[in-house]
Amino acid sequence: MPEPATILLVDDEDAVLKLLTYPLERDGLNVLAARDGEEALHRFAAEPVDLVVLDVMLPKLDGLEVCRRLRADSTVPIIMLSARGDELDKVLGLELGADDYITKPFSIREFRSRVRALLRRAAAPPHTAAREEVIERDALVIDVGRRTVETDGRPVRLTYVEFELLRILVANPGRVFTREALLEALWGSAAYREPRTIDVHVRHLREKLEPDPADPQLIETVRGVGYRFRDG
Repeated sequence: MPEPATILLVDDEDAVLKLLTYPLERDGLNVLAARDGEEALHRFAAEPVDLVVLDVMLPKLDGLEVCRRLRADSTVPIIMLSARGDELDKVLGLELGADDYITKPFSIREFRSRVRALLRRAAAPPHTAAREEVIERDALVIDVGRRTVETDGRPVRLTYVEFELLRILVANPGRVFTREALLEALWGSAAYREPRTIDVHVRHLREKLEPDPADPQLIETVRGVGYRFRDG
C-alpha cells in the first residue's frame, strides 16, 4: 500500500489546528502542525510534505511570506486560509504561488474536498492516451507522465495547478475555455472559487513560457469569454 500523504497544517490557533487535524487524520492522512511561520519552514525542511495548508495571519512570519519562501524552491501544493475574506489576501496568495485558497469560516466538508482535490492532482497524473503522454507544440514540450515542461530546451518549473491548466489548454489547441470551464476541469467544480483565480494562473504561465508576456503568442485571451492555446 502507498504511504499516506503528509499535510503540513499551519495556524496559530490551537482550536483551528484540532478542528482541521481530526478530519484529515480520519481520511488516513499524516498531519504535521506548526503554529507560526518560522516553525512551518523548519518542519517543511525537516520532513517530506505532500501538501501545505497555510493561514495568512501568523506570528513571526506571515503566511504570505512563508508561501513566497516555499515557492522559491518547491512546487508543493499550497492552500491558503484567510480569515478576512479580503480579496487582497487571496490575490496576493495566488500571486505568490498558492494553488488554492479558502476563506474562513468554511465547512469541514469543503476543506476536505479542497485537500483531496489537490492531493489527487499532485499524486496521480491524469490517464491519457499514449500519444498524449508527450505533447509538443513548437518549442514547448510537456511530458505528462513525468510532469515536466520545457521550452526551447529549457526546463520550466510549474506548480501543480499551473501544470494542469497548461496541459488542458495545450491538449485542446484552438478551443476556447471559459474561466468557469477551466475551474471545472481543474477542480471538478467551480463552486466557492473566483473565476479570477484562473487569470492569475494564466499570467504566471505567460511569465514562465512566453518570450514577451505582455504580448502572448501561446495562451491567447478571448475577450469576454476566456482563454485558448494557439492553434497552428
